[in-house]
Amino acid sequence: MMNENENVIHALVASVRDEKQVQWFNHLLEPMMPQDAVLAPGVGRAQFAAALNIVLFTDILGRVPEAKAYVEDVEKQGGRIQFDHGAIRSIAMPQGDTGALPRGEKAFRRLLEPLGYEDAALYPLPALKMTGRAYRHKDFPETIPQFFVSELHVDQFDDEFADAAQRVFGASKDPLDDETKAVLARFAKDGQVDFDAAVRALPVVISAFERQHDRPMLADYEILKKSSGEAAWIATEGNAFNHATDRVADVVALAEEQKKLGRPIKDKVEFSRNGRVRQTAYRAAMVERVFGVEGGPDKVMAVPGSFHEFISRDRDPDTGQLDLSFDSGNATAIFHMTK
Repeated sequence: MMNENENVIHALVASVRDEKQVQWFNHLLEPMMPQDAVLAPGVGRAQFAAALNIVLFTDILGRVPEAKAYVEDVEKQGGRIQFDHGAIRSIAMPQGDTGALPRGEKAFRRLLEPLGYEDAALYPLPALKMTGRAYRHKDFPETIPQFFVSELHVDQFDDEFADAAQRVFGASKDPLDDETKAVLARFAKDGQVDFDAAVRALPVVISAFERQHDRPMLADYEILKKSSGEAAWIATEGNAFNHATDRVADVVALAEEQKKLGRPIKDKVEFSRNGRVRQTAYRAAMVERVFGVEGGPDKVMAVPGSFHEFISRDRDPDTGQLDLSFDSGNATAIFHMTK
């Protein structure tokens, strides 16, 4: 039996995905809101955030075969997935916005804050010339997935790289229309909107998690890749989920099981400095992408796409709360799964 919160979330997801898929995720994903949560009239910000996360999780399974196989294993065993967080990469140009798209993580701050998220922590990633931010939901921080939003600092690279980045990302479009911006403003002001407005806004917000620039020229891609595998990844994949993460009880044991199954799991489990957060991941799935070639026909090449991650979190003995933090060293190592 679904509770009223889940009914609203179900209806939102069903407005953009087929009913069979919706039913599958209703019994596979752990609920993101407690049954006794107070309902706002219409659609509350947490319900919209939950629906968005379900759709994004669904989409990444279509792009990462190993993730789909893992999820099917969980289903066969009668288990459920606790969706912990999704990760997004963005570009911070030296000055100004990225075409029509707001600069770096601001492109997602404007989406996440109206939906109840707060900028919870900053994670420098100096080895990658990036900065990560954890966006955590204020209403249900342990059950609504976090967003780990990173931005790559173009100004920390040389002029050749900066010029290529400008050519690749400089004409990015803004996926948000005026109506969706108005819906987000109502979420920010009132914490809720009417159902029809939420249904119209959801596909537009989903589209923000795609590539907002044209296919890259192969020569520019090679320039970016020479200095930053992360920039090369953004060139082909844009702002799609870099990975989605399942929160599991024992990530070390899970990693051993996945190795025995022959799946492309990372050799080493990463431990945070306090030991309470442990992570590992599959290697990125390879995908075919189109590149422009000066003076010739476009070229199709296989490049790293997205991947699936696993995390275990312990409770902080001093507070009793689940440790929802990340670790810069862990994040840097996990980023290497797309090399």
